[in-house]
Amino acid sequence: MKVVVADRNLQGAEEACKEFNTKGQAAWAVQADVGDWESQREAFEIAVERLGRVDYVFPIAGITERPWNAKQPSVSGFVKPNLAVLDVNATGALYTCSLAIQQFRNQEPGKYGFRGKIVVVSSACGFYCIPSLPVYTAAKHSAIVGFVRTHGKLLPEEAITLNAICPTIVKTGISTGDFYDKADAKGLLITIESLVKAFENLLGDCETSGEAIEILPGDDGSRIKERPEYSNEKCKALELKNN
Repeated sequence: MKVVVADRNLQGAEEACKEFNTKGQAAWAVQADVGDWESQREAFEIAVERLGRVDYVFPIAGITERPWNAKQPSVSGFVKPNLAVLDVNATGALYTCSLAIQQFRNQEPGKYGFRGKIVVVSSACGFYCIPSLPVYTAAKHSAIVGFVRTHGKLLPEEAITLNAICPTIVKTGISTGDFYDKADAKGLLITIESLVKAFENLLGDCETSGEAIEILPGDDGSRIKERPEYSNEKCKALELKNN
């Protein structure tokens, strides 16, 4: 197995690669700011140079909610909102998907008949409305899940698949230990095993594309999340393929 790990924190990426390399696999670290197109492009070019062929791309970078709008009037006028969460979680993920798709289109189908596969990380916020996380929810719901459910249904025509993994709460560095302790006490954390299994199910010869996979709390596994139903037949007719 050959892997390239891209992260804004180069030291963290290098530490992750050390674990791969001690197990007889090949891994390289590269620095990238996912919210910056040029930074991502340069990192992806390095990945292609290292790997030659790219079979899987996993856009997983993300940041949590920030105070996005001024709470108090400013004497100097209107204040520009902080949309960094959209820059990273939405625009950054779409940049990665764009790079992956462009690369896949330059490749012939591989062992399992696909040019390549993308599994992007969304969130349970891709389905459920969390009032305290408005911009984060907008990124995961409207941008990621919406993009995957639409474009992911067209890409198989080019032997490419695109899906989203949507976990509830995973213990990562994105939040504090106290938050995770409270979530764990309520049985809301998902197991790493469930998360890894959901990714693995979408690899290899899996033909699934255009789906959002919900990872259930605890060790209850995962499922393809149902799409919203059409209100009537006229609404269903809106789903037209634009050539």
